[in-house]
Amino acid sequence: MQACSQHLEQCLQQRLSESHPRPLGLATGRTMEPLYGALVARLLRWPQAQLDHLRRHWLSFNLDDYVGLRAGDPSGYGAYMQKHLGQPLGLGPQALRLPEPDVADPVAAAQAYQQCLVAAGGVGLQLLGLGSNGHVGFNEPPCGPQMGCRVVQLSAATRAQNAGLFGGDPQRVPQAAITLGLKEILEATEIHLVVTGSSKAAILQKLLREGPSEQLPASWLRHHSRVWLWVDQAAMG
Repeated sequence: MQACSQHLEQCLQQRLSESHPRPLGLATGRTMEPLYGALVARLLRWPQAQLDHLRRHWLSFNLDDYVGLRAGDPSGYGAYMQKHLGQPLGLGPQALRLPEPDVADPVAAAQAYQQCLVAAGGVGLQLLGLGSNGHVGFNEPPCGPQMGCRVVQLSAATRAQNAGLFGGDPQRVPQAAITLGLKEILEATEIHLVVTGSSKAAILQKLLREGPSEQLPASWLRHHSRVWLWVDQAAMG
């Protein structure tokens, strides 16, 4: 994770010199925890004036969040982002944007989130993890490259994979989520796919060997001109 966090630090330094930087696209999950930890450690070594400048100009949009969780739920991704980035870096809630999980009309909330991202200029640098069934964000298979921000139903495999934040019980994981689509992801300036752990070895090999397919949503990243793949030894099998 040190190499990846170093690259992200350099990207953030470059972003501070831009007059109209595009927002960051961020992900959650166990894969991102050591990456965010390493990045925070690097950023906290910056001179105070530079760090204050970063805080004032930080703007990121998360890929997704669950539908139906109350605001501030410790199992939600808002709490996750505050724990791993917001609190350590002193970032306010307006700097770390996520879909609204606790709303009467999730479809309208997804549309509003998409419009907010468009108004901000679309994603610049996008971080992604890789789901065990090939999803990125919560874009479950089958999924084509033109699918935009929307409400999705989560597969049993995804709910099982994400049960860690819900006491290890997949039945407690919400059945639906709001996610940015492959359309928004593929419109990013650059994409960084981070894959770690032996449990991801099989799906990574499938991704590297097979062509683009709706049954493997991450495979559409092949159509993007600037994709970095960050893989640890365990995921390489």
